[in-house]
Amino acid sequence: MVPNDVADFNLADEGRRRLLWADADMPVLAQIRERFTKEKPLAGVRMAACLHVTAETANLMRTLTAGGAEVRLCASNPLSTQDDVAAALVKHFDLPVFAIHGEDNETYYKHINQTIEHEPVLTMDDGCDLVTSITKDRPDLADRMRAGMEETTTGVIRLKAMHADGALKYPVIAVNDADTKHLFDNRYGTGQSTVDGIIRATDMLIAGKKVVVAGYGWCGRGFANRIRGMGALVAVTEIDPVRALEAAMDGFYVMSMKQATEWGDLFCTLTGNTSVIRREHFELMKDNVVVCNSGHFNVELDLDDLEEMAVEKRSGVREHVDQFILADGRRINVLAEGRLINLTAAEGHPASVMDMSFAVQALTSEYVMKNDISLGVHPVPDQIDDTVSRLKLKALGISLEELTPKQKKYLASWQEGT
Repeated sequence: MVPNDVADFNLADEGRRRLLWADADMPVLAQIRERFTKEKPLAGVRMAACLHVTAETANLMRTLTAGGAEVRLCASNPLSTQDDVAAALVKHFDLPVFAIHGEDNETYYKHINQTIEHEPVLTMDDGCDLVTSITKDRPDLADRMRAGMEETTTGVIRLKAMHADGALKYPVIAVNDADTKHLFDNRYGTGQSTVDGIIRATDMLIAGKKVVVAGYGWCGRGFANRIRGMGALVAVTEIDPVRALEAAMDGFYVMSMKQATEWGDLFCTLTGNTSVIRREHFELMKDNVVVCNSGHFNVELDLDDLEEMAVEKRSGVREHVDQFILADGRRINVLAEGRLINLTAAEGHPASVMDMSFAVQALTSEYVMKNDISLGVHPVPDQIDDTVSRLKLKALGISLEELTPKQKKYLASWQEGT
């Protein structure tokens, strides 16, 4: 059996059923996998992937290996691993996986190190922990690295900071910034799956709730729109004046977090920053509020502050719910330990939207092996966005309008005016 560290091989058959069910809703990736099987564009390429170990990710791994890549996979979040999928990848698809749901911090980084032991030349990250670990612990690998791909907003932010600081040692493609990724995955995927995670964790009625959304990037606006569609009253907090104005004109209340903390019943952070909700906000919250995070790292809620404030912590009052009791008796309910609510309490993004995101990942992997990329954080080439969007439209049975010769001539000229 290939090298691995997974929870339980008895779960492998269920994991296989789960990933094949997702595969049926990922037609773009399936088409790429069919071509990769014939052409082998990644033959012999050693890859390390640090991603959420889900059914959708499993189908990306199948596509990369179909293209000839030698891939090792670990988790990008201790609570996002689907243990049955991890077992299935090892048992049924001979893919080395190092991921266990609920693993502690030491195990998490041990798994990252096991993933890079085979000295990859390509990396695929979701949050930049893999690139950071290579930079800090295995700088010898950076010199031979061809390129990396980054899946999420938080990771792109970290990579740009690394590059500005002179710490980035090999080129990375910001897959998150591709139109066929963030416009759909971040908005519709995060939007729906965050609502799903909150409802599974709490069983609350959303209609009539006052919901505070921290951040109006693509994830924030996706969640704000989905939760409003279920009848919530929604307020947005923002640091960017343009996004704040957008939120206001999209019909949301816009206020500071201090104002929002006295108003809201449910809080969700989606910013990619740290300490978005902290002591000064917990002090003002109403009794029995629910607080959660759908940003990549568990730093958006300052739980150290809340631990210090609480006179009692009731762990597991409901699965994925910890309740903190303050001195005056107020209860603050934290979901999923402040980690990604959509992947901890639910199943993450639906397969249909991950079809596009992972199609971009697969095609970008092929692209960087065929082209020399300079050091830095680079956008996904436009032709990859174009290919993925056209394949998705075809799969959905949607036809595009085509320009006539007259229209093409008009758009290419300047002489004809009013």
